[in-house]
Amino acid sequence: MLLHIPQVLSKAEVAEIRQRLDAAGWVDGLQTAGAQAASIKQNRQLAVDSPAFAELSPRIAEALRRHPLFMSAALPKYILPPMFNRYENGGHYGNHIDNAIQVDRFSGRQVRTDVSTTVFLSEPDEYEGGELIAEDSYGCHEVKLAAGDAIVYPSTSLHRVEPVRAGVRIASFLWTQSLVRDAWQRAMLFDLDMTILRLRQQIGDNAEVVALTGHYHKLLQQWAE
Repeated sequence: MLLHIPQVLSKAEVAEIRQRLDAAGWVDGLQTAGAQAASIKQNRQLAVDSPAFAELSPRIAEALRRHPLFMSAALPKYILPPMFNRYENGGHYGNHIDNAIQVDRFSGRQVRTDVSTTVFLSEPDEYEGGELIAEDSYGCHEVKLAAGDAIVYPSTSLHRVEPVRAGVRIASFLWTQSLVRDAWQRAMLFDLDMTILRLRQQIGDNAEVVALTGHYHKLLQQWAE
């Protein structure tokens, strides 16, 4: 499931974060690249030991936790600290699949990466190129969202960032270990949750809506780890 989540951050929040990032120190993205990624990755990342990272990373995570669509789609058990990247002057990231296990560099905890998330921090008209291309069983999807919006997709998806031909593309990216490991089960739970929400808005909490809600929680109880 590829899901667009609007307005994770307000425009004012994006402006504050960008101002902080513009004054921060960026390092070569190859510092966090494995052997395979090193040949296809060209970007810069915010240094994780910088004061800006300590301030902004929790802020992104908290904004996502506040957003009901993210919580319903990802069903987070553990959110790795959000990181930040910067693409310019032809910067790109070729086709790759995210590592199945990531280590939280602060806690040392090993985390299974079920859900990948990108929060866009540049407006689409600030840069040329730089589209996130994600592939699934329905084909290739091109993503270039408004600043403050996020895209969520399974971490098993093949994806890439097209070269940035002009301007600067800045984003936050992160991985989540979900309570529900299977992507299809998460998608079904999300669809059911959204259906219940729409029915509740239309007809209130009648007996059928309450019963559907019960089915949702029974499935979640069965599938959650």
